[in-house]
Amino acid sequence: MPKVDAELYFVIDEKNNQVELTEKGIELITATGEDPSFFILPDVGTEIAEIEKSSLTLEEKAAQKEDMLRDYSIKAERIHSINQLLKAYTLFENDVEYIVDEGKVKIVDEQTGRIMDGRRYSDGLHQAIEAKENVKVEDATQTYATITLQNYFRMYHKLSGMTGTASTEAGELWEIYKLDVVEIPTNRVAQRDDRQDLIYRTAREKYNAVAEEIQRLTDAGRPVLVGTTSVEISELLSRMLQLRKIKHNVLNAKLHQKEADIVAEAGRPGQVTIATNMAGRGTDIKLTEEVKNAGGLAIIGTERHESRRVDRQLRGRAGRQGDPGSSQFFVSLEDNLMRLFASERISNIMVKMGVEEGEVMQHSMLTKSIERAQRKVEENNFGIRKRLLEYDDVMNSQRTVIYSKRKNALFGERLDVDLNNMIFDVAEEIVVEAKEQGNYEDFQIEVIRIFAITPEITAEEFAQGKIEGLTDRLFEHAINAYHHKIEAVGALTVPVLNNVYAERGQIVENVVIPFTDGIRGIQVSANLKKAIESNGKEVFKSFEKGIVLALIDEAWKEHLREMDDLKQSVQNAVYEQKDPIIIYKMEAFDLFKSMLASMNKDVVSFIFKGEIPGQEPTSMQARQVQQAPVKTVESKAELASPTGVSEEDVNEGAKEPVRNENTVGRNDECPCGSGKKYKN
Repeated sequence: MPKVDAELYFVIDEKNNQVELTEKGIELITATGEDPSFFILPDVGTEIAEIEKSSLTLEEKAAQKEDMLRDYSIKAERIHSINQLLKAYTLFENDVEYIVDEGKVKIVDEQTGRIMDGRRYSDGLHQAIEAKENVKVEDATQTYATITLQNYFRMYHKLSGMTGTASTEAGELWEIYKLDVVEIPTNRVAQRDDRQDLIYRTAREKYNAVAEEIQRLTDAGRPVLVGTTSVEISELLSRMLQLRKIKHNVLNAKLHQKEADIVAEAGRPGQVTIATNMAGRGTDIKLTEEVKNAGGLAIIGTERHESRRVDRQLRGRAGRQGDPGSSQFFVSLEDNLMRLFASERISNIMVKMGVEEGEVMQHSMLTKSIERAQRKVEENNFGIRKRLLEYDDVMNSQRTVIYSKRKNALFGERLDVDLNNMIFDVAEEIVVEAKEQGNYEDFQIEVIRIFAITPEITAEEFAQGKIEGLTDRLFEHAINAYHHKIEAVGALTVPVLNNVYAERGQIVENVVIPFTDGIRGIQVSANLKKAIESNGKEVFKSFEKGIVLALIDEAWKEHLREMDDLKQSVQNAVYEQKDPIIIYKMEAFDLFKSMLASMNKDVVSFIFKGEIPGQEPTSMQARQVQQAPVKTVESKAELASPTGVSEEDVNEGAKEPVRNENTVGRNDECPCGSGKKYKN
């Protein structure tokens, strides 16, 4: 559509909830800035190839690559921020998708109309909305764990459910969960009168007709429940009824604290309740005999929802347990559903029939046409959910691997086996990489860096040996060093633990011991009695458990962020006539392998290099208990977590040991007795 788009700065696709800048919009933003190539992302692969072909030195090539990647990162972030701001201003409305409450942007659940406390939009969208509403822009949240509801439900061995509106979703329930839907007849015959939709040309005509219908029903002594799709519409109707001096209650995401009281009054004669989808869900609105004789509760829907289930839930508030009641939907061609999916067909019918402004149409054919539009939306939404599930199925297999490792560490089951496997995998990776490059020096350096041991394999043995044999030798050497380390930690801690037990054994249950690899520190808790009885091995077991848990969580958190980025980037594959999900599966597998390898190296490196900071075995035994780096914990309740490990502990640097010696200044006399200043 070049003619239509030519003068637009950006295009809004409401059906797919997307906003896209046009060429004119790009030119406008570029012209106001300093960088003419603001929106031109460099082709990383091509740029790197060009740099590699050049006659520059290795240092210059590395510097150019770094500059190019930095430029790419900055531009990608800029473009993403502009897209999210456009979405926030054009697709997300205050009092519809969210509300502003006490200076915070809170999401409103589309299905229930309730505030979703603690939930935030991802990918910077929430920050964009906060900037739009001029409230404090909070930091982006970091995802620690993620799972779709479908895969969560699949974890149960037996799955069943009960609802009054499952029949419209029978196809999806079978396709996703392989569950049949069985309809059970009502206990009492339903007396509710479900009337055909009333269709108007404009929203103004529709809301005026709703107000008049409310007036008519209240005059007849019937209670009325008015269902709206957003906070904004509920407040609009409230103002209209106030002008007509009709008493009413409003129940929406802003006033949800009074829900119980408002629902309790909703069945009284002449009572009007304006509510979003949240009111009375799954509850019986009690009716008096007077109300039943007048015709029961009247339901008025101000708009057809995208899902037929939500419409049926609204109708189902009336006529419960065989009570009388009625339901009526008022629809206009300006409603979102009609405007996007069904207005053209119905508008043509209204023109052919010569419908004037203010006139209403009511016919079963029109109601069916609206239901067809709802089916279109439902099918579209099901397609989106199914696609999301396909992506999450990839994550699910990775999630299973990581969570089983984490469970083993948390409960101590198979932790020894997992650690042995990690040590073997790291040893094999070091050997394979070094053999491929034929570089013995790199092999030595990597063994020292990861295992903190000097390899027993000579240069000649390395050159002549096979990968399997070299891996087995390195693994055996590493395991021996590992067992020596366990004994060394035991010998170091047991004397101090004995002193603690002798002095405070009656009141102390656990001790907290710091470890560091020289870069970051961690504090682990161990049961005092078990630690002494096991000759200090319990301390090392707690250390293994703590560091494996902490580093798994750290690696998985970063992996989730990378997977989110990957999901966004593979969408461009459609322009190459490729299926994004296939690209995603291949790339995700490579990312997961890389993450596991990196995590294994980090865990193994920390375990082999981890020490109790600032203490030598000989001096530690002689020091007083209060000087030793052991903190007592008098009850399990004092521990911050089951392992005594927090994220801050993992990230903080090595703690300085307690010292009794006086600090010697640079200009003080040297304590050696030479008479010179200490700095000399």
